[in-house]
Amino acid sequence: MHHTFDCNQPRLCRSILGLIAVTGMLAVLIAPAASAQDAGRRAPQESEQPQYAIGDQQQASLKTSDGGEIQYLLSVPDDFKGDKVPMMLFLHGRGESNGPLSLVAKWGPPMKAARGDAMPYLLVSPQCPRDDQWRSPTQQQRLVELLDHIIQQHDVDTDRIYLTGLSMGGYGSWTLACDHPDRFAAVVPVCGGGEPEKASALVNVPVWAFHGDQDKAVPFEKSVDMVEAIRQAGGEKIRFTTMEHIGHNCWSATYATPELYDWISRHRLSDRQ
Repeated sequence: MHHTFDCNQPRLCRSILGLIAVTGMLAVLIAPAASAQDAGRRAPQESEQPQYAIGDQQQASLKTSDGGEIQYLLSVPDDFKGDKVPMMLFLHGRGESNGPLSLVAKWGPPMKAARGDAMPYLLVSPQCPRDDQWRSPTQQQRLVELLDHIIQQHDVDTDRIYLTGLSMGGYGSWTLACDHPDRFAAVVPVCGGGEPEKASALVNVPVWAFHGDQDKAVPFEKSVDMVEAIRQAGGEKIRFTTMEHIGHNCWSATYATPELYDWISRHRLSDRQ
Protein backbone atom coordinates (compact mmCIF):
# COMPACT_ATOMS: atom_id res chain seq x y z
CA MET A 1 0.00 0.00 0.00
CA HIS A 2 1.31 3.47 -0.91
CA HIS A 3 0.83 6.28 1.60
CA THR A 4 0.90 9.98 0.69
CA PHE A 5 1.48 12.53 3.44
CA ASP A 6 0.62 16.20 3.18
CA CYS A 7 3.90 17.81 4.17
CA ASN A 8 2.16 21.14 4.31
CA GLN A 9 1.07 19.89 7.75
CA PRO A 10 4.51 19.25 9.33
CA ARG A 11 3.27 18.50 12.84
CA LEU A 12 0.80 15.85 11.59
CA CYS A 13 3.45 14.46 9.24
CA ARG A 14 5.99 14.05 12.01
CA SER A 15 3.38 12.35 14.24
CA ILE A 16 2.41 9.82 11.59
CA LEU A 17 5.98 9.06 10.63
CA GLY A 18 6.89 8.62 14.30
CA LEU A 19 3.99 6.20 14.81
CA ILE A 20 5.07 4.11 11.80
CA ALA A 21 8.65 3.95 13.08
CA VAL A 22 7.59 2.88 16.58
CA THR A 23 5.21 0.27 15.16
CA GLY A 24 8.00 -1.16 13.00
CA MET A 25 10.38 -1.38 15.97
CA LEU A 26 7.75 -3.16 18.09
CA ALA A 27 7.15 -5.67 15.28
CA VAL A 28 10.87 -6.47 15.16
CA LEU A 29 11.11 -6.84 18.93
CA ILE A 30 7.93 -8.88 19.39
CA ALA A 31 8.42 -11.33 16.49
CA PRO A 32 11.51 -13.16 17.90
CA ALA A 33 9.94 -13.38 21.35
CA ALA A 34 6.74 -14.88 19.97
CA SER A 35 8.77 -17.31 17.90
CA ALA A 36 10.75 -18.42 20.97
CA GLN A 37 7.55 -18.91 22.97
CA ASP A 38 6.01 -20.99 20.18
CA ALA A 39 9.16 -23.12 20.05
CA GLY A 40 9.02 -23.64 23.80
CA ARG A 41 5.40 -24.81 23.59
CA ARG A 42 6.04 -27.19 20.70
CA ALA A 43 4.74 -30.63 21.66
CA PRO A 44 7.23 -33.48 21.10
CA GLN A 45 6.27 -35.76 18.25
CA GLU A 46 5.89 -39.51 18.37
CA SER A 47 9.23 -41.28 18.61
CA GLU A 48 10.88 -37.99 17.84
CA GLN A 49 14.57 -38.38 17.08
CA PRO A 50 16.43 -35.10 17.47
CA GLN A 51 19.47 -34.53 15.31
CA TYR A 52 22.78 -34.40 17.08
CA ALA A 53 23.40 -30.89 18.38
CA ILE A 54 26.77 -30.99 20.11
CA GLY A 55 26.70 -29.55 23.61
CA ASP A 56 22.98 -28.85 23.45
CA GLN A 57 20.21 -30.37 25.57
CA GLN A 58 17.16 -31.20 23.48
CA GLN A 59 13.60 -32.24 24.23
CA ALA A 60 12.16 -35.40 22.73
CA SER A 61 9.52 -38.04 23.41
CA LEU A 62 8.77 -41.68 22.73
CA LYS A 63 5.39 -43.35 22.34
CA THR A 64 5.45 -46.55 24.39
CA SER A 65 3.84 -49.94 23.78
CA ASP A 66 1.23 -49.35 26.51
CA GLY A 67 -0.19 -46.38 24.63
CA GLY A 68 1.64 -43.90 26.86
CA GLU A 69 4.52 -41.57 26.29
CA ILE A 70 7.82 -40.84 27.93
CA GLN A 71 9.39 -37.43 27.45
CA TYR A 72 13.11 -36.89 27.93
CA LEU A 73 16.02 -34.51 27.62
CA LEU A 74 18.92 -35.57 25.43
CA SER A 75 22.41 -34.12 25.63
CA VAL A 76 25.33 -35.01 23.36
CA PRO A 77 28.96 -34.68 24.53
CA ASP A 78 30.88 -31.65 23.29
CA ASP A 79 33.66 -33.87 21.96
CA PHE A 80 31.36 -36.27 20.11
CA LYS A 81 33.04 -37.30 16.86
CA GLY A 82 30.50 -39.76 15.49
CA ASP A 83 31.98 -42.85 17.14
CA LYS A 84 30.14 -44.95 19.67
CA VAL A 85 29.45 -42.90 22.77
CA PRO A 86 28.88 -43.97 26.40
CA MET A 87 25.40 -43.30 27.74
CA MET A 88 24.07 -42.17 31.11
CA LEU A 89 20.43 -42.62 32.10
CA PHE A 90 19.40 -40.17 34.84
CA LEU A 91 16.19 -40.48 36.87
CA HIS A 92 15.02 -37.32 38.64
CA GLY A 93 13.24 -36.91 41.97
CA ARG A 94 9.56 -36.37 42.76
CA GLY A 95 9.68 -32.57 42.59
CA GLU A 96 10.75 -32.58 38.94
CA SER A 97 7.54 -34.36 37.90
CA ASN A 98 5.53 -31.25 38.75
CA GLY A 99 6.25 -29.01 35.81
CA PRO A 100 7.50 -28.82 32.22
CA LEU A 101 10.13 -31.18 30.87
CA SER A 102 12.78 -28.48 31.29
CA LEU A 103 12.39 -28.86 35.08
CA VAL A 104 14.25 -32.18 34.85
CA ALA A 105 17.44 -30.13 34.46
CA LYS A 106 17.04 -28.64 37.94
CA TRP A 107 19.45 -31.11 39.57
CA GLY A 108 22.12 -33.67 38.82
CA PRO A 109 23.80 -34.43 35.49
CA PRO A 110 21.22 -32.60 33.31
CA MET A 111 21.76 -29.47 35.42
CA LYS A 112 25.49 -29.76 34.76
CA ALA A 113 24.84 -30.20 31.04
CA ALA A 114 22.44 -27.24 30.98
CA ARG A 115 25.01 -24.89 32.48
CA GLY A 116 27.66 -26.00 30.02
CA ASP A 117 29.72 -28.49 32.03
CA ALA A 118 31.49 -31.10 29.91
CA MET A 119 29.65 -34.41 30.22
CA PRO A 120 31.33 -37.33 28.44
CA TYR A 121 28.06 -39.22 27.92
CA LEU A 122 25.02 -39.28 25.74
CA LEU A 123 22.87 -38.08 28.64
CA VAL A 124 19.23 -39.21 28.67
CA SER A 125 17.01 -37.66 31.35
CA PRO A 126 13.35 -38.76 31.15
CA GLN A 127 10.46 -37.25 33.11
CA CYS A 128 8.14 -39.35 35.28
CA PRO A 129 4.43 -38.40 35.24
CA ARG A 130 3.31 -36.66 38.42
CA ASP A 131 0.73 -39.38 39.15
CA ASP A 132 3.25 -42.23 39.00
CA GLN A 133 6.73 -43.13 40.25
CA TRP A 134 9.88 -44.51 38.66
CA ARG A 135 9.78 -47.87 40.44
CA SER A 136 6.24 -48.71 39.25
CA PRO A 137 5.97 -51.55 36.69
CA THR A 138 4.57 -49.12 34.11
CA GLN A 139 7.47 -46.67 34.35
CA GLN A 140 10.05 -49.44 34.57
CA GLN A 141 8.79 -50.92 31.30
CA ARG A 142 8.81 -47.49 29.67
CA LEU A 143 12.39 -46.93 30.79
CA VAL A 144 13.43 -50.21 29.19
CA GLU A 145 11.72 -49.20 25.96
CA LEU A 146 13.40 -45.80 26.08
CA LEU A 147 16.77 -47.45 26.61
CA ASP A 148 16.19 -49.73 23.63
CA HIS A 149 15.04 -46.78 21.53
CA ILE A 150 18.11 -44.68 22.30
CA ILE A 151 20.41 -47.60 21.53
CA GLN A 152 18.64 -48.20 18.24
CA GLN A 153 18.59 -44.58 17.15
CA HIS A 154 22.02 -43.43 18.31
CA ASP A 155 25.58 -44.75 18.31
CA VAL A 156 25.55 -45.92 21.93
CA ASP A 157 28.42 -47.97 23.28
CA THR A 158 26.41 -50.69 25.00
CA ASP A 159 29.53 -51.67 26.94
CA ARG A 160 29.33 -48.32 28.75
CA ILE A 161 25.76 -47.60 29.81
CA TYR A 162 25.49 -46.02 33.26
CA LEU A 163 22.47 -45.53 35.51
CA THR A 164 21.89 -42.99 38.27
CA GLY A 165 18.98 -41.29 40.01
CA LEU A 166 18.10 -39.30 43.11
CA SER A 167 15.34 -39.75 45.69
CA MET A 168 12.40 -41.19 43.69
CA GLY A 169 14.98 -41.71 40.96
CA GLY A 170 17.19 -43.51 43.48
CA TYR A 171 14.36 -45.98 44.06
CA GLY A 172 13.91 -46.29 40.32
CA SER A 173 17.63 -46.91 39.83
CA TRP A 174 17.75 -49.69 42.42
CA THR A 175 14.70 -51.34 40.85
CA LEU A 176 15.87 -51.06 37.24
CA ALA A 177 19.36 -52.28 38.11
CA CYS A 178 18.09 -55.28 40.08
CA ASP A 179 15.77 -56.32 37.24
CA HIS A 180 18.31 -55.67 34.45
CA PRO A 181 21.79 -56.01 35.99
CA ASP A 182 23.38 -57.01 32.68
CA ARG A 183 22.47 -53.74 30.98
CA PHE A 184 24.45 -51.31 33.13
CA ALA A 185 28.20 -51.02 33.52
CA ALA A 186 27.79 -49.07 36.79
CA VAL A 187 24.94 -47.78 38.94
CA VAL A 188 24.77 -44.77 41.28
CA PRO A 189 21.60 -44.68 43.44
CA VAL A 190 21.34 -41.46 45.47
CA CYS A 191 19.17 -41.29 48.63
CA GLY A 192 16.82 -44.01 47.42
CA GLY A 193 15.74 -47.46 48.49
CA GLY A 194 15.07 -50.85 46.99
CA GLU A 195 14.06 -54.41 47.74
CA PRO A 196 16.85 -56.15 49.69
CA GLU A 197 15.53 -59.55 48.63
CA LYS A 198 16.50 -58.67 45.04
CA ALA A 199 19.90 -57.26 45.92
CA SER A 200 21.76 -60.48 45.09
CA ALA A 201 21.25 -59.60 41.42
CA LEU A 202 23.79 -56.79 41.92
CA VAL A 203 26.61 -58.92 43.34
CA ASN A 204 28.76 -58.37 40.25
CA VAL A 205 27.55 -54.85 39.40
CA PRO A 206 29.69 -51.85 40.38
CA VAL A 207 27.39 -49.78 42.60
CA TRP A 208 28.20 -46.58 44.44
CA ALA A 209 25.36 -45.49 46.72
CA PHE A 210 25.07 -42.13 48.50
CA HIS A 211 22.75 -41.09 51.33
CA GLY A 212 22.58 -38.30 53.91
CA ASP A 213 22.48 -39.62 57.47
CA GLN A 214 19.98 -36.92 58.49
CA ASP A 215 17.51 -37.66 55.68
CA LYS A 216 13.91 -37.28 56.88
CA ALA A 217 12.24 -37.91 53.50
CA VAL A 218 13.90 -41.22 52.59
CA PRO A 219 15.36 -42.90 55.68
CA PHE A 220 19.11 -43.44 55.62
CA GLU A 221 18.48 -47.11 56.45
CA LYS A 222 16.92 -47.66 53.01
CA SER A 223 20.34 -47.43 51.39
CA VAL A 224 22.01 -49.28 54.27
CA ASP A 225 19.65 -52.23 53.80
CA MET A 226 20.45 -52.51 50.08
CA VAL A 227 24.19 -52.18 50.58
CA GLU A 228 24.26 -54.77 53.35
CA ALA A 229 22.13 -57.19 51.33
CA ILE A 230 24.57 -56.96 48.42
CA ARG A 231 27.54 -57.52 50.72
CA GLN A 232 25.87 -60.48 52.42
CA ALA A 233 25.24 -62.01 49.00
CA GLY A 234 28.98 -61.82 48.32
CA GLY A 235 29.15 -58.51 46.47
CA GLU A 236 32.57 -56.85 46.56
CA LYS A 237 31.96 -54.06 44.05
CA ILE A 238 29.61 -52.06 46.25
CA ARG A 239 30.64 -48.64 47.61
CA PHE A 240 28.60 -46.63 50.07
CA THR A 241 29.19 -43.01 51.00
CA THR A 242 27.46 -41.68 54.10
CA MET A 243 26.92 -37.93 53.77
CA GLU A 244 27.30 -36.91 57.39
CA HIS A 245 25.10 -34.17 58.85
CA ILE A 246 23.23 -33.84 55.54
CA GLY A 247 19.49 -34.24 55.05
CA HIS A 248 17.55 -35.30 51.99
CA ASN A 249 19.42 -33.13 49.52
CA CYS A 250 22.65 -35.06 49.42
CA TRP A 251 22.60 -35.06 45.63
CA SER A 252 24.07 -31.58 45.24
CA ALA A 253 27.30 -32.73 46.88
CA THR A 254 27.14 -36.16 45.22
CA TYR A 255 26.95 -34.94 41.64
CA ALA A 256 29.54 -32.22 42.32
CA THR A 257 32.14 -34.88 43.18
CA PRO A 258 34.69 -35.20 40.32
CA GLU A 259 35.79 -38.61 41.59
CA LEU A 260 32.29 -39.93 40.92
CA TYR A 261 32.57 -39.45 37.16
CA ASP A 262 36.09 -40.84 37.09
CA TRP A 263 34.81 -43.93 38.89
CA ILE A 264 31.82 -44.29 36.56
CA SER A 265 33.89 -43.99 33.40
CA ARG A 266 36.35 -46.67 34.49
CA HIS A 267 33.71 -49.39 34.27
CA ARG A 268 32.77 -51.52 31.30
CA LEU A 269 30.10 -54.19 31.11
CA SER A 270 32.64 -56.51 29.49
CA ASP A 271 34.84 -56.28 32.61
CA ARG A 272 32.52 -58.81 34.30
CA GLN A 273 33.19 -61.53 31.75
